[in-house]
Amino acid sequence: MSGTTDTTTGGRPGVPSWLLAPAALGAAFVLLPLVAVVARVDWTDFGSLVTSEASRAALSLSLRTSLVSTLLCLLLGVPMAVVLARLRFPGQGVLRALVLLPLVLPPVVGGIALLYTFGRRGLLGETLEVLGVQVAFSTAAVVLAQTFVSLPFLVVSLEGSLRSGSERYEVVAATLGAGPTTVFRRVTLPLVLPGLFSGTVLAFARALGEFGATVTFAGSLQGTTRTLPLEIYLRRESDVDAAVALSLVLVVVAVVVIGVARPGRAAS
Repeated sequence: MSGTTDTTTGGRPGVPSWLLAPAALGAAFVLLPLVAVVARVDWTDFGSLVTSEASRAALSLSLRTSLVSTLLCLLLGVPMAVVLARLRFPGQGVLRALVLLPLVLPPVVGGIALLYTFGRRGLLGETLEVLGVQVAFSTAAVVLAQTFVSLPFLVVSLEGSLRSGSERYEVVAATLGAGPTTVFRRVTLPLVLPGLFSGTVLAFARALGEFGATVTFAGSLQGTTRTLPLEIYLRRESDVDAAVALSLVLVVVAVVVIGVARPGRAAS
């Protein structure tokens, strides 16, 4: 018998009551800074602050590049997750670690790595330059930077769904004569759709908030590479009220994205 009091909700297993205090402290640690941002906003000029030409250009660029980078994450991340979850081959652990490396790398390091890959004198950049393609310090560089930091989020989410989901349906379909492509399209994808959806939304959210790799690899050119996080950083030096107002916009967008990503879990 435990000496602590457990709490129960709706017939679900309870939790030790002593966990409530640190849980509340953790929630306060996350929420209080957000409350501070809301309290600091100059509501009288909020509309003009967030609808200036520079602000609208930055928000539009962030949304457009984040959508494109999310599509790239889907095109590249889904095959990667399936291969890592379903195949066994030498060096698989090392490959997985390298694929997930951007999760722990400082974003500025990722930006430097991209610069020395796609920059004018980079590993691939010199060849691209000869072909008349310049990637660094362009809108394409923003997309690549966002994709680099966002891709692991989708891979982790989808690989986890693939590993936790039962493979017996895939085995049955293959036994009945379905080819690998048919099994993947008709069985695997429907089974992992919730994980795929969550991973996609998380990748989009990460791309939307990307800063370090973007400023290092793409720079900060208004209308071309200056995304909303970069605009906020620059405004922090010259117009604090505008920086706070734009920060609130980004917070609201992030809350909406998270709400879209996990509506079922919140209700369950």
